[in-house]
Amino acid sequence: MRNYEKYERAYFMPPVVTYDWVKKDHIEKAPIWCSVDLRDGNQALIEPMSIDEKLEFFQLLVEVGFKEIEVGFPAASDTEYHFIRALIEKKMIPDDVTIQVLTQAREHIIKKTFEAVKGAPHAVIHLYNSTSAAQREQVFRKSKEEVKKIAVKGAKLLKRLADETRGNFSFEYSPESFPGTEVDYALEVCNAVLDIWQPTKDNKVIINIPTTVENAMPHVFASQVEYISQNLQNRDSVVLSIHPHNDRGCGVCDAELGILAGADRIEGTLFGNGERTGNVDIITVAMNMYSHGVDPMLDFSNMPEISKKYERLTRMRVYERQPYAGELVFTAFSGSHQDAIAKGMKWREEREAAKWTVPYLPIDPKDVGRDYESDIIRINSQSGKGGVSYILKHNFKLSLPEKMKEEVGYFIKGVSDQEHKELSPALIYQIFEDQYVNNSPAFQIREAHFRQIDGIMAEIVIDHAGTPKIATANGNGRLDAVNNAIKEYFGVNYEVAIYEEHALEKGSSSKAAAYVGISSDDKLYWGVGFDADIIKASIAALTVAVNQLPEVKGLSEDKDKRMSEILNYVQANYRTITLDDLANKFYLSKPYLSKLIKEKSGRTFGDNVKKIRMSKACMLLKNGNMTVERIAEAVGYQNVEHFNRLFKESYGMPPVQFRKQKEVETGSAN
Repeated sequence: MRNYEKYERAYFMPPVVTYDWVKKDHIEKAPIWCSVDLRDGNQALIEPMSIDEKLEFFQLLVEVGFKEIEVGFPAASDTEYHFIRALIEKKMIPDDVTIQVLTQAREHIIKKTFEAVKGAPHAVIHLYNSTSAAQREQVFRKSKEEVKKIAVKGAKLLKRLADETRGNFSFEYSPESFPGTEVDYALEVCNAVLDIWQPTKDNKVIINIPTTVENAMPHVFASQVEYISQNLQNRDSVVLSIHPHNDRGCGVCDAELGILAGADRIEGTLFGNGERTGNVDIITVAMNMYSHGVDPMLDFSNMPEISKKYERLTRMRVYERQPYAGELVFTAFSGSHQDAIAKGMKWREEREAAKWTVPYLPIDPKDVGRDYESDIIRINSQSGKGGVSYILKHNFKLSLPEKMKEEVGYFIKGVSDQEHKELSPALIYQIFEDQYVNNSPAFQIREAHFRQIDGIMAEIVIDHAGTPKIATANGNGRLDAVNNAIKEYFGVNYEVAIYEEHALEKGSSSKAAAYVGISSDDKLYWGVGFDADIIKASIAALTVAVNQLPEVKGLSEDKDKRMSEILNYVQANYRTITLDDLANKFYLSKPYLSKLIKEKSGRTFGDNVKKIRMSKACMLLKNGNMTVERIAEAVGYQNVEHFNRLFKESYGMPPVQFRKQKEVETGSAN
């Protein structure tokens, strides 16, 4: 990078610089938008679109709301020509949409252009010729006056052919390669063209200022546009348009400052597609206005679908960080960002706020067709407790106690760090469930019965060390009585420090969640339970919490410790576990391991894995809105058809029917 001395500033400042545009701090209304995707964008594709693809893209642009669409350069190729004829002859142009075609200021090209647009309900004929000092000197080897005559001659021919050709036509002129043109000379050429066309307020023409190769800072371009705007002849009969390119990465800024400087119209493309670094990205300019409370007059409310169609038709890719449209633009991985977003969303919900002020989110993702559940907060090793809690709250309706959030957040973040991957909401829930809902290795409470004797007498059946045992105790309430029975049975001492509960669904028979935190030696141990009966949910939560006490865990060692370790490892790794993995982990041969698992558990290795996976799948079908395809992948099946077959074998019905049946049962219960 030592050759910088061979470059110099190649732009020209206007003779008079006013900087009136600097006094404005925002755009007050949407400009006239003209999409050039089908011409400028299409010519920049490695594989230009076919006629059918261009027709589909044209329809997309109409649906978004463009009223002016540049459809091609008809003299450039037969595909361009026949596409334009198809639009006109098949009457595919809506009454409120104007097509635009591009032509050089050369006689045979202009004539071919008028042949292509014959019979158009309304078409803009866009005439251009290069005016820059470099083009005049190096390409044309003509003087300023000679180059101006090219523009004037072309303008005269347009006017004559428009009178001779059936159709409704308007005119546009561009001093192409404007950034390298002396601004006063570009103005002189534009005014010479206006002298030929003689526009009126009722029959306006377009003067278009293109940053053909962006070579100046945006404020320079704004000053150039302002000079043109203030000095054009018949300014009130002219639509001043700009066509920013993005060579310096400032296309959006050029467009926004150009509007402040007096431009009435913008030509650009969806996602900024175009030659070299592309055109201005109309989506970004429009959505920037939207974020300031200005109606852009374009509809991007289904941005994911627009992105998919754009990628399919152009074979280009929408970058993950593309403003407003990229897959990750609303996503926070950082713990501090996640915490601020979660609190902002809660604040907004509590106050039913009308204005959008959520930290780190310039617009509401739902306004462009994104959803909170999968787009805003995603979990990896950089995430924090706020993000994990948000995922569990918004995806699975779980409102964790404040003191539980930190432990759960760090635990799940640790899994992401250890496995070096992002965790999906389904996987986060499964990790949470494995650790806090189903984690009862030492004992479980099979039954609980209550009588009114000296308060509440609880009789519980504890499944411990492979056999059921009965324990009884009194308490102030049912959970307190069960708690005392557990303490007496195991001879342990702890206190129930935190208890919280909430409904997971609406209705008197809805399922509830219970959270129990027990304190022992200044440490909290947590458990969570779910059930339509809040007492059953509370007992389940208490059971999981007590199972985490070191002294209770030690009591389970009279079981076959080796087998317990094997089955626990299968439980923890059921998504990807294979018999080879298990044999290597425990240094056993596969035949011996298979036999051991069958003898001790009563099931084969494969049946154990299938049972765990099917159980997880049932939970996801009942408690979430994930698609069957995503559930299959989440529980370890890449092939959804295979998953469907196994599920039907296990439950006598396919997953979709199972979900519907559970929804009906829940509705009946409510």
